Amino acid sequence: MLIIFVFMNFGFDAKRAYHNATGLGHYSRNLIDALSDVFPEYQYYLFNPKPSTQFGFFRNNIYEVKPRKYIYKLFPSLWRTFGIKNDILKHKIHLYHGLSNEIPFTLLKSGVRTVVTIHDLIFERYPSHYAFTDVLIYRKKCKYACRHADAIIATSRQTREDLVNFYNADEKKIHVCYQHCHPSFGIEVSEEHKQHIRKEYGLPESFFLYVGSIIERKNLLNICRAHAMLSEKKHYPLVVIGDGGSYKKKVKRFLHSQGDEANVIFLSENPEIAKRKGYKTATDFPAIYQMASALLYPSFFEGFGIPVLEALWSKTPVITSRCSSLPEVGGNAAYYVHPDSPEEIKAAMEAVIHHPGEARNKANEGYLQARQFSAENHARCVMNVYQSLM
Repeated sequence: MLIIFVFMNFGFDAKRAYHNATGLGHYSRNLIDALSDVFPEYQYYLFNPKPSTQFGFFRNNIYEVKPRKYIYKLFPSLWRTFGIKNDILKHKIHLYHGLSNEIPFTLLKSGVRTVVTIHDLIFERYPSHYAFTDVLIYRKKCKYACRHADAIIATSRQTREDLVNFYNADEKKIHVCYQHCHPSFGIEVSEEHKQHIRKEYGLPESFFLYVGSIIERKNLLNICRAHAMLSEKKHYPLVVIGDGGSYKKKVKRFLHSQGDEANVIFLSENPEIAKRKGYKTATDFPAIYQMASALLYPSFFEGFGIPVLEALWSKTPVITSRCSSLPEVGGNAAYYVHPDSPEEIKAAMEAVIHHPGEARNKANEGYLQARQFSAENHARCVMNVYQSLM
């Protein structure tokens, strides 16, 4: 039985909601918007450690809270971890939700119930991909949150299993709530707007699409190896949304060795594109997805894999890995490959090119699959966790 609470104040760690333009930021913004829309009777307080000009919320039941003391304005991370307690109590917050693997260290015995979302434990699986000190900090914060939060939200069954296997987390506290992507991906973009975006971004008529940080785990190098073997690569170039550091340089060295630089387009390297608001906030991405021949996302490991869901909503065929959480998202609607096999990735790309009818069927199946991951379903799942604690 669903219990209705007339007066409830929910608080959120909103650092990434206001300042992060990638996965954790999208998760935070999408969830907050969905909760305030589906459950408008409640009040939502967003604890933001410092001012933001890039993202904002404009609903009458959402309130931004920033540090008041000078010391916390000067050191916002100190406020977020330790000093936030007084502000949480001041605003009579009933439940505080840490949206990205951590909760404040000072809320124990405060009377405020706590929930934490754990997206993944990739830093435990691939510690060599992170700075040593970062792994120690992430581990400390994540273990603390798992031990002391009243409930844990995992974004996939894979993450739930990892929490139990790595941290021996209490399975009774863990709830799987699949996330959603921005609803704009499920809205068909007009042909006129697509052509406008094509011109503004200099996009070819046909292309494969990669979306994500350019890091080793995301596997762009094997995508490029597969693309280099593709006989149609000049007619189906690869468009890359995302940026990176040392691993990107490795990818670029491979492309140079193959003489394939012209067939891989890094949008972030175009200064006119990189400064576009629609690029920085991802509002132009639905049009790009809907023009793509397929999304390439053969990651070695994901806690969820939001670009896969964005592509499914966009009715864009998806080529992804048959490992970690990705089959949970793609269901029967994706082309699955082994991430360590450029040959399998190439074969899937050729299937999209040479069998367009099958690709369209996959895309239509994908749209039906995506509807399981709606904003309303996500909001209701999370609210059920909140209400189970009150």
